[in-house]
Amino acid sequence: EDESEEEPKLKYERLSNGVTEILQKDAASCMTVHEKFLALGTHYGKVYLLDVQGNITQKFDVSPVKINQISLDESGEHMGVCSEDGKVQVFGLYSAEEFHETFDCPIKIVAVHPQFVRSHFKQFVTGGKKLLLYERGWMNRWKPSVLHEGEGNIRNIKWRGHLIAWANNMGVKILDMISKQRITNVPRDDISLRPDMYPCSLCWKDNLTLIIGWGNSVKICSVKERHASEMRDLPNRYVEIVFQFDTEFYVSGLAPLCDQLVILSYVKEISEKTEVECCARPRLDIVQPLPESCEEISSDALTVRGFQENECRDYHLEYSEGESLFYIISPRDVVVAKERDQDDHIDWLLEKKKYEEALMAAEISQKTIKKHKILDIGLAYINHLMEKGEYDLAARKCQKILGKNTELWEFEVYKFKEIGQLKAISRYLPRRDPVLKPLIYEMVLHEFLESDYEGFATLIKEWPGDLYNNTIIVQAVVDHLKKDPQNRTLLRTLAELYTYDQRYGRALEIYLTLRHKDVFQLIHKHNLFSSIRDKIVLLMDFDSE
Repeated sequence: EDESEEEPKLKYERLSNGVTEILQKDAASCMTVHEKFLALGTHYGKVYLLDVQGNITQKFDVSPVKINQISLDESGEHMGVCSEDGKVQVFGLYSAEEFHETFDCPIKIVAVHPQFVRSHFKQFVTGGKKLLLYERGWMNRWKPSVLHEGEGNIRNIKWRGHLIAWANNMGVKILDMISKQRITNVPRDDISLRPDMYPCSLCWKDNLTLIIGWGNSVKICSVKERHASEMRDLPNRYVEIVFQFDTEFYVSGLAPLCDQLVILSYVKEISEKTEVECCARPRLDIVQPLPESCEEISSDALTVRGFQENECRDYHLEYSEGESLFYIISPRDVVVAKERDQDDHIDWLLEKKKYEEALMAAEISQKTIKKHKILDIGLAYINHLMEKGEYDLAARKCQKILGKNTELWEFEVYKFKEIGQLKAISRYLPRRDPVLKPLIYEMVLHEFLESDYEGFATLIKEWPGDLYNNTIIVQAVVDHLKKDPQNRTLLRTLAELYTYDQRYGRALEIYLTLRHKDVFQLIHKHNLFSSIRDKIVLLMDFDSE
């Protein structure tokens, strides 16, 4: 058992069904996640709407070339799509509302207003050589206006609330749509990396927190209000970089996870065979941001199909807010990562044979776990202890785990019998509520009678006489006394059995023979004075002793 091995934080599964069918003939280029559905774009210009299991619900033939980006408003009712041939379409999924435009350059990105469904927010932006804002005005006509230009191609846009963040060749900007002012410029760190091969990743954690990943640099930026006394000619908002750190590999995607960060990384390594740099499996890391560094919480290498041929720009990370679902998109594969739940935690504990911890975890979460049952874990724990030879502990755990289930108690007793360990469980057998079949107690008593007279005597003294067939046990003791007629332990125990069976005369004879002090208690308790008239002298004799 590897005590140092840490439990994974995430679990993974491939998005299959319709996605498998699509990627056999086409390749994924982008994907957007809504709480109700997924939208997948392909290299052959198709957009597929999928349910969360990957089944195709709708298909759109948008372009003959690669879909670069899909944008959805918060309602999931309106979609924006742009493609490599310069086409931009914005349309309603459940209405006839539609806009088409074709530009003279590839459009890498489009973003519809988060509240596009509302009539006074009919806006979207596109990114090519210019950042263009389209607004629907009088007579339902769309009016374009240039928000920014002159710094190379715009390859990423993220719109949240009243803030638009975009990345061009020089860095990342944020525009406040209320004041129509640019409030920051975050320069690109590593200008040696081609922005088309190592694109910028942007992600809004909330309405005022932007996460930027570019090359091997990550920055977390907070949008803040400027104090009135500081404004002068400055925008009323500004941006402060609250965390920044470098990563070991190139960032392909980012997503928030509570106060932590999920980072999809593109990895290159030197081949041991050819000593040439090659593409390795991408990594999905969870990190805890610190002011100037980060703490790695978990790191998983992902075996996505075709990873050997993929570039940094081929990977995308999308996520479903509120569900902790993360989608790793690559040309030939879509993998879903999700936080491990308590059932997964228990699975891991059982795999590591940490049964006590698994049992405790199941008891704490018994209302929420779906896969595991406390009893099943407990039975596995008992088996594990027996396999390890810890018979007494296994027997002790039976009390808690088996409770009042007589059928399971009897089953476990027979298991102890099969390995010659009835003695171990004898101390823990239930004696009241529940009571097992008499045969169970008799079986244990016979085991002691064969090998441990003192232990047998102790059980007879401790166990209520109605647990077993007294006649059967008496006969067994008598048979043993034939081999050892002077055995005081057996004789004393036989006297106790006779007493329970109300055969006081026989018990009295044994006590007198043994000159045992319990004879007086027997006489007084059961009024046996008439039976001892001829034995007065004998009683006086050993009473004086």
